[in-house]
Amino acid sequence: MYSRRRFICGCLGTMAGCTLFPSLVPAKLIDILPPADPADGKTFRVICCHDVRDNLRDEFATNNVIDPYAIDTGTLTSIFSWLHENGYHAVSFNAVVASRNGGKPLPPRPVLLTFDDGFKSHYTKVLPLLQEFNYPAVMGIVTSWVDTPADTGIRLSDTVVVPRDTFMSWDDVRVVAKSGLVELASHTHDLHHGAVANPQGNELPAATSHLYLKDQSRYETDAEFEARVHGDLAKCIGQIKAQTGATVRSMVWPYGAENLQVRNVSTKLGMPTQFTLESGPNTSDVPLDRLRRILLMYDIDVGGFERSMREPAENRGEVNPVERSVVVSLDDVYDPSPDVQEKKLGDLIERMYRLKPNSVYLQAYSDPDKSGFARALYFPNRHLPMRSDLFCRAAWQLNTRADVNVYAWMPVLAFATPTALDGRMQYVSAVSGSTLPPGASGVKRLSPYDPAARSYVRELYEDLGKYSAFTGVLFGEDAMLTDYEDNSAAGRQQLARWSLPGNISQIHADPARLKRWSDLKTSHLIDFTRELQQVVVDSQNAADVLAVRTIFPDVVTDPAAGQRYAQNYPAFVQVYDYVGLLAMPSRQGITSVDSWLDSLSKKVRAEPDGPRRTVFLLEAADSHTGASVPTARLADQMRHLRQNGMVSYGYYPDNFARDVPSEVEMADVMSMRSRLDPTSIQALLKASTNRSLAQ
Repeated sequence: MYSRRRFICGCLGTMAGCTLFPSLVPAKLIDILPPADPADGKTFRVICCHDVRDNLRDEFATNNVIDPYAIDTGTLTSIFSWLHENGYHAVSFNAVVASRNGGKPLPPRPVLLTFDDGFKSHYTKVLPLLQEFNYPAVMGIVTSWVDTPADTGIRLSDTVVVPRDTFMSWDDVRVVAKSGLVELASHTHDLHHGAVANPQGNELPAATSHLYLKDQSRYETDAEFEARVHGDLAKCIGQIKAQTGATVRSMVWPYGAENLQVRNVSTKLGMPTQFTLESGPNTSDVPLDRLRRILLMYDIDVGGFERSMREPAENRGEVNPVERSVVVSLDDVYDPSPDVQEKKLGDLIERMYRLKPNSVYLQAYSDPDKSGFARALYFPNRHLPMRSDLFCRAAWQLNTRADVNVYAWMPVLAFATPTALDGRMQYVSAVSGSTLPPGASGVKRLSPYDPAARSYVRELYEDLGKYSAFTGVLFGEDAMLTDYEDNSAAGRQQLARWSLPGNISQIHADPARLKRWSDLKTSHLIDFTRELQQVVVDSQNAADVLAVRTIFPDVVTDPAAGQRYAQNYPAFVQVYDYVGLLAMPSRQGITSVDSWLDSLSKKVRAEPDGPRRTVFLLEAADSHTGASVPTARLADQMRHLRQNGMVSYGYYPDNFARDVPSEVEMADVMSMRSRLDPTSIQALLKASTNRSLAQ
């Protein structure tokens, strides 16, 4: 899937010639195991397997190529034996559903086995093993593949065709269905492939992406998308019923990609139980339509399997304990000429590939004057002008070609409104005569207390997720309120709901009341950004979306300053995956930069989980003059941070057209492949060890 994990190709990837790579994870970190799952009768693990083959290692030795999603027959047998010998109980689909609906609790250490794609080996190798151990299982079937005539190859993509006997026939499926051990599930009829999802021809998972209809120069409507998915799933369950007599009650999403809309379609078709490819335990709070699974890969062994059976759910921020980010404006890529724009995008991708950060914070809105105010967007949406349908393509290409995570950089409140909605939404208003806190731009912002404004922003974020695939969202610095905002009618109404005086001057006269107001505003903005994050999750083809929230440096060095921004550093560290610390000296009037970074680092180290969650965003251009910061100076600041144990940082802006900052000079400090200094290594290992012990 496409999120902080890659677009997992399932059986598509099995034929594509993926080479075998050794693990790069330090053994000492792997061996620190968290506690076992709670024995509450509802928590269980789900195992996901694809093809099962004899002598898989010999296959690699012969061809130097391996199917990364296949598992060796002997390894699977050993895993089944390990489950039996260590007190695990393979449970049926019926038992799982019953335990969640008030029925009989699950036995200790329950495991549900699943097998995806309907491989021939599920009949020839897996079924005999299930019978030998008396283990029940779920098998996800792609009915279009089973329907393929015996003398016809099965096309998995435009370039990959496999022999028909790679997958089961209907005779095989009927045998496994009548075994008494196998629950048949839908794996779609014909949606287990990529489909064109933007004007430039990039492919995304067909089951969760609005297709781009090139002949009509438009995207599918919501109704067309839902009808297509509904028709496909209905055909799949109809085929299985007609061929085997089995009623399909569960959905296995191809690539693990799903969203709220398709989950609802599946549920309406009688498949409320649905499987993703998120890893970790299915505790009692995990809904049946988002079940996690442990994906077994070609290199799994019993020891690795044992560790995976004790790994916690994939928590926010766990993928990148070290974050290196580059902030990029799509205004620098855009050009009225498609050919020129494509060349610029290629130049950007090549630069990021060579620079090797792990994340790009990509501006998804148009802001040529760098005011922070969004008057147009780079993705299809229902409200604002689309300057170019560019974000989806740029994000996809950066991820797949430059191998970076992409975060959509968006305002939270600083949006223009279309003429048709003029006057229907309120903007933030400050008390006359009040001043801005240091570094704040004073950009025009919609009131976060106006229901119409909140609904408007939600719809923009929903469209962002609907038409793009990306790792996370970077919430812009406009998500703030000064200690004299919001004085609009909506803001004063909110004061009344909070039982505070409608006159802000009266609030300032009472320090306790002022602090309470600041805390409430801070929580209100946190809640709104979390709501926007969930909107993207529900509309995206990823099961999760990470969040970066920017914060002003004053708030980190002086907690009392948070009242002037409605921001709180300890709260941000707890709530967001990363905190983007705006460590930009020129905006703060800082001349002694090293000592200032020292003080910031000290505060970050003092906050539990601060070093792991905080990304220092340094300036590559002076905010007042626009002059580029010398590359050597920027690199020295990053080295200085590393000496302080701060290993996550990035810079803004990147001028890829002029090679500013210099790619060659920055490679050592930005590349995730460069060697960390001993201080940074010690800090990273300590953070990783503390995290593992605490879980």
